[in-house]
Amino acid sequence: MLDNCRDAKERWGGVHQLIDRWLKERQELLVHYCDLSDTARSTPSEDLGKKLERLCEILVDYTSAGHFEVYEQLIQEAREFDDGGIELAGRIYPRISETTEVVLDFNERVDGKRPSESEMDDLMAELSRLGEALETRFELEDFLIEHLHNVHAGKVPSSA
Repeated sequence: MLDNCRDAKERWGGVHQLIDRWLKERQELLVHYCDLSDTARSTPSEDLGKKLERLCEILVDYTSAGHFEVYEQLIQEAREFDDGGIELAGRIYPRISETTEVVLDFNERVDGKRPSESEMDDLMAELSRLGEALETRFELEDFLIEHLHNVHAGKVPSSA
């Protein structure tokens, strides 16, 4: 029995740490996004290009970590507890995938580019579209975390 508790603590405590790390990446993404949105029009083209490049790096890393690390762990946890989480994820995941398309489109359009003054309106529209997609994505991700991980907190030994 003690071994089972230890195994659960290692398994789900690791998921908790993964989620915590991922949410810190989200915070970094938001800081860069907000900075870029607030300063894009007043930033020289060369510096703006560097900011766009950095935002795209963080954006792609965050999105990839969600798809290839976090969601997989949440699905595994849902399978283990077998309490309806798989069906829930099946309804939410396609909506998250829609936001992934917006992220990838943004990355393709702006990564490595140095927008000119005449392209600023288009960039601001792209940033706005990205911001809306990120807001939706974060809400959906938080919903999944709450319903596929946090709901089981009382059933798993503390990782503290």
